[in-house]
Amino acid sequence: MSLRYAILGLLDLKPMTGYDLKKTFDNTARHFWAADRSQIYRTLGSLQAEGLLDEHIIAQRSRPDRHEYRLTEAGSAELDSWLRSPAPVELPREAFLARIYFAGRAEDPRVVQRLVEERRALIGKRLDELRELEAPRTTYPERLRAMTLRNGIVHLEVELSWLDELEEAL
Repeated sequence: MSLRYAILGLLDLKPMTGYDLKKTFDNTARHFWAADRSQIYRTLGSLQAEGLLDEHIIAQRSRPDRHEYRLTEAGSAELDSWLRSPAPVELPREAFLARIYFAGRAEDPRVVQRLVEERRALIGKRLDELRELEAPRTTYPERLRAMTLRNGIVHLEVELSWLDELEEAL
């Protein structure tokens, strides 16, 4: 998936500024997609240039103007087309697993233990963050979004279990 479709999908929920999009990624979608501010603004510019977004400038008195983005009909059609297209198999790239794979060359179990401890702390923090996210489940779209959150939680719980197995194997 590319960032463009994540942005189109989020803007389909409601019009937002680049700042709002960053907050929304962080608060609702970080379990499956992350984006930094510069990526978001660069992608907004491309989507607007392609005619997939309209920009509405909202004047504010004591703050800079808000640049709010909305899907155009073409943007909505692009999102629909992407949703109906076959989902490609995305091969994972996981730096942590690469380190574990090659850690034997150090011939020092402390290297692996340190990696596992750091990973366990990171996964625990992410798990706590995801568990704090509220996911309403009233409507069909809300239930689907809640289930993606559940997927993120389950994956992290499984990784913690796997880390236990890894430590036992050492």
